[in-house]
Amino acid sequence: MPMHPTGKDWQLSLSQDRQSFILADQLGFTEAYMGEHTTDPEENVTSSALFLATLADATKQIRLGTGTLNMPNHHPAAVAAQIAMLDHLLGGRFILGISPGALPSDAEAFGNMDMARPAMFLEAINMVLDIWKTEPPYRLKGQFWSVSTERTYIPETGMGTIPKPLQRPYPPIVVTAVAPFSAGITEAAARGWDPISANFLFPKWVKTHWTKYVEGCERIERTPTAKDWRIAKTVFVANDEATAKAYAMGSDGPYYYYYRTLFSKLKRRGALGVFKKDPQQHDDTVTLEGVMKELMIFGTPNQVVDQIHSFQGEVGQFGTLLYAGVDWKDPTLAKQSMVLMAEKVMPQLQKKRNDMR
Repeated sequence: MPMHPTGKDWQLSLSQDRQSFILADQLGFTEAYMGEHTTDPEENVTSSALFLATLADATKQIRLGTGTLNMPNHHPAAVAAQIAMLDHLLGGRFILGISPGALPSDAEAFGNMDMARPAMFLEAINMVLDIWKTEPPYRLKGQFWSVSTERTYIPETGMGTIPKPLQRPYPPIVVTAVAPFSAGITEAAARGWDPISANFLFPKWVKTHWTKYVEGCERIERTPTAKDWRIAKTVFVANDEATAKAYAMGSDGPYYYYYRTLFSKLKRRGALGVFKKDPQQHDDTVTLEGVMKELMIFGTPNQVVDQIHSFQGEVGQFGTLLYAGVDWKDPTLAKQSMVLMAEKVMPQLQKKRNDMR
């Protein structure tokens, strides 16, 4: 969710978002995710699946994921068919990220704001998986949706068949955790799914996600492994410290815009708890500048290496660091940061990890 400035040309922001994914592929990044919102001019990718489909031939190795597909806003039959096709278009380089969706204006637009969205989420994904695991004709009936081809199925031609994904029985599934001690992680792990810890959580809360993940794995006698845990962080790398600080922390920079927008949205919903070290802390004592100092990782390559290494010491071992994207206010600095991350930061982190073994 890059948080593009309101009023920025939509074609330009979409083009730059695509460029960031293509560059990530060229630099050897292993995964990339795009979220979706129908009614937010700042987070303006309206379909994560459609966005990823445009990258099928523009990328070669990177695995692409929906981050996330907001299940209550889609009919399960449409999700099953479209994601199956996307998995084929990507040659199996697809990861299915799912969630109930968190944007109230999207929920209102789709008519489910006052409905039991967590229950809708579970019913929707269960139906999608049932479609992929069974053969037609389909006879699925739930509280919110029904999927049937009983009256129209033709065995001779296959009419009435919803396609299956390339990856069998289905693509890897991940869920994003945005709350401390997330019960959703436990339930996801118990179903064989993997967690992504959001980039706007303090380290002490990120650490709780591993405990909840282990709980879910133990329920099904699944061995929890750190390599399956993904953690997003907001990172900016520059050749010199002054440039890094100005672009990462300056009030006219894209990172400040990102966190100011997020801060405002959460405060309006009374949901600033993710920005508190103490749940009893009063909202008025939570400041944007304080949040950014806690969450931002920025500096020269060596400084960023040290900060990430320190963060890992706080939260424990994890498998994948997700580099959170922001608006490309300065395309040169934005691209350079990704290059430095891939060519200077990650090799040093890998060396540190190897030296510790």
